[in-house]
Amino acid sequence: MSTFVRRLGATSARRPWVTIGAWALLVALILALAGSIGGAFTDDLSAPGSQSARAMELLEERFPEAAGGSALAVFAAPDGTTVEEGRDAIDTALDEVRATEHVTAVADPFAAGTVSADGRVAFAEITFDEPATELGPDPPAAAYDALAAARDAGLQAELGGDAAFINAEAEPAAAEAIGLVVALVVLVVAFGTVVAALVPISLALVAVASGLGGIALLANAMDVSTSAPTIAAMIGLGVGIDYALFVVARYQELRRSGTPNDAALVTAMSTSGSAVLFAGGTVVIAMLALVLTGLGFLASIGIATSLVVLLAVAAALTLLPAILTLLGDRIDRLRVRGRHAGYRDVHDTGWWRFAHRVSARPLPYLVVASAVLVALALPALSMETGFPDAGDDPTTMTHRRAYDLLSDGFGPGFNAPLLLVADLQEDGVDEAGLDALAADVVADPGVAFVGAPMVSPAGDTVVLPTIPTTAPADPATADTLARVRADLPDNVAVAGLTAMTDDLTTQLDDTLPLFIGAILLVSILLLMIVFRSIAVPLKAALMNLLSIGGAYGVVVAVFQWGWGASLLGLEGTVVVASPLPVMFFAVLFGLSMDYEVFLLSRIREEYTATGDNAESVARGISATGRVITSAALIMTAVFGAFFLDPSPLVRMVGLGLATAILLDATIVRMVIVPASMALMGRANWWLPGWLDRILPHASIEGAPVDVTVPATPAGLGGPSEPTEPGVLTGSRR
Repeated sequence: MSTFVRRLGATSARRPWVTIGAWALLVALILALAGSIGGAFTDDLSAPGSQSARAMELLEERFPEAAGGSALAVFAAPDGTTVEEGRDAIDTALDEVRATEHVTAVADPFAAGTVSADGRVAFAEITFDEPATELGPDPPAAAYDALAAARDAGLQAELGGDAAFINAEAEPAAAEAIGLVVALVVLVVAFGTVVAALVPISLALVAVASGLGGIALLANAMDVSTSAPTIAAMIGLGVGIDYALFVVARYQELRRSGTPNDAALVTAMSTSGSAVLFAGGTVVIAMLALVLTGLGFLASIGIATSLVVLLAVAAALTLLPAILTLLGDRIDRLRVRGRHAGYRDVHDTGWWRFAHRVSARPLPYLVVASAVLVALALPALSMETGFPDAGDDPTTMTHRRAYDLLSDGFGPGFNAPLLLVADLQEDGVDEAGLDALAADVVADPGVAFVGAPMVSPAGDTVVLPTIPTTAPADPATADTLARVRADLPDNVAVAGLTAMTDDLTTQLDDTLPLFIGAILLVSILLLMIVFRSIAVPLKAALMNLLSIGGAYGVVVAVFQWGWGASLLGLEGTVVVASPLPVMFFAVLFGLSMDYEVFLLSRIREEYTATGDNAESVARGISATGRVITSAALIMTAVFGAFFLDPSPLVRMVGLGLATAILLDATIVRMVIVPASMALMGRANWWLPGWLDRILPHASIEGAPVDVTVPATPAGLGGPSEPTEPGVLTGSRR
C-alpha cells in the first residue's frame, strides 16, 4: 500500500501542472453535467416488504388518486372572529391553488365540514398527481404562494400535511462557512503560516464541490435523500481538511528536521499518505454498510458520502503532492508572528511527557477515562427512537405553523393520519363489512374517528381515513397502530406517513445488530491485516464503541431529556430520530478509525525502529498529538456548526458527531490508548504464526523502498538540483 501511494504521489509531483489541470477539468465537467442533467432529491421513507409499503404499492396500482401526495391548506381567523367571515378570500385563494401545476383536486372546507368547533380554524385538502415522496419542493411551494389572497385579507394561511413536511426546503444556514473559518484559524495555529493553512481547506473545497456535483448526477440514476448533500458536505469538509492536514503536517515535520522538500514529500506520502488511504477506505466501507439496512434513503446517504470521501482521499494523494511541489519553500510564507518555525525534538513536547506520565501509571488513567466515557454513555440506555415530525421543526416554517393550528383546532392526532387499505379481491372483510370494521377501529381508545370510505373506480380497493388521538412522534401513536393492526382482517393493511415511519423505525431496530456486527468484523480484519496484531484491532473496536456510546448518551440527554436544550436554542424535547443510531455508527466508526490509524501507524513505525513499547507510544503520541488535536478541533467545528441547521435530524447529527470526535481525539487517543498499550506491552503486536501466514500483507508504515526522487521544477521554490537516488524509510529521521 505504501509503495502504491508513494508512486502515485511521486507521479503527481513530477507533473504538477498536468495533475492540477486534470483536476480542474474533472471538477468543471462534473459541475457542468450536474447543472444540466443532475436529478432532484427525494426521500424514500418506505421499508421494503413492510405492511405500509405493500399497501402503498396496492394504492399506486389500483387507486392512484388515494396514493397521490396531499397537503392541507390551513386557515386561521384572528381572535374573536371566524373563518366564515373570510370565506370569500379563502375561496379565491383555493381557486389559485387549483390553477397551480401538479394539483388535481382541492376540497372546499365549508362543504366538507373541515372547520374547527370554535369556527376559527379550517383546512382544505390539496391532492397532487404524484406521491409525497416523489413530488419535490416546487409544487408545495407554489401552493403556499397561491394562498396569498387569504393572507392579504388578514387570515393566517399555512400549508401543512405530508407533502409539505416531506418536501420542505431547509432554511439556509452558514454552517459550512463557520466551520471553514474555525478550521482556518486552527490550521494557522497548527502550521504557523497562512499559506500552509490554506492548502488543506482548498483541497477540501475541491473534494466537496466535485462530490456534490457527483451526488446530483447520482440523483439522476437513483433516489437520493434530501439530507444526503448536507451530510456528505459535512463529512466531506471534515475528512477533506483532516486528510490533507495529516500529509502536510508530516511533510512540514520532515522539512524542519532538515530533509529536502522532495524527499520529505515522498516520505510523507509513503507514511501519512498510506494512512490516509487506509483511513478513507475504512470510512467508505462503514458508510456503504448503510446499504445493509435495506432502506433507500439511508443507502443513498451512505453512497453519496462515500463518493465525497473517495474524492477527498484522491485529492490528498494526487492534487496535494502537486500543490506542495509547486509551492516549495513558499509554503512557509505569511508566517504568524510568535509561531515556532524550527524543528522540535520529540522529547521537547508536552505530548511526549504526558504519554510517559500515563504509561508510568496506566491503570488509574485507564479506569478514570473509561469511567467518564461509560458515564456519558449511560443515558443511551433509555434512548427512545422515532421519526421527526413537523412539530419538531422551527416555527419559521409554514408546515410547522400549520401543524400547530391543526393540533389546536382538531387535536394532535390530526397530524398523524392513517390509511386503512382494504383489498376486496382477497379473503377477509368485504364491502358489506366495512361499517363494522370502522366501528371496531374507532372503539380503540387511541383512535379519534374513522372517516367515510373512499372506493377505487374498479370497486376493488377501499380506503378508510383514520385519525388517532395522539401526535405522530408520540410513542402512544405507535402503540395504537400496533393494536389496530393486530385486530384487522387479513386483507386490510395500514398505510400513510405515520405507518411508514413506524415500519421504518422497526426495520432499523431489527437490522442494527447485523449492521454493527458487519462493520466491527470488517474493521477488525482490516486493522489486523495492516498492523499484524490481534490486540490492537480488538482494542480499537472497543474504544470506538465507547466514544460512540458517549455520543449517543449526549444526544439523548440534550434532545430527549432536554438537558441544556434552552441554551442550545431547542424549543422542546424530541425523540431521537430512528435513522440516527445507524447513521451515527457508520459515520463515527469510520471517522474514529482515521485517528486510530494515524496514531497507530506512527506508533508502529516507531516500534519497528526502536523495539521499545513505551517509548514508541510516547513518540507516536508526541509526533501526532498536535495534528490529531488540530484535526479534532476542525472536525468539531465543522460538525458543531451544523447545529445551526433548522432540521432536527441534521442538528442531532452535528451535535453527536462533534461530541464523538472530541471524545475520541482526547480521552480515547491521548489517554486510553497509551494506558492500554502500556498495560499490554509487547502483547500489543502479537499475532499467531498460523494467522500471520494466511492474512494478506498491506503496509502503511513506509517500509524501506528504493526511490528516485523527482526534481522539483526549476524556479518553483524547491531545491535547485535533483536529489540523488537513495533509500527513504518511514522511520524517524
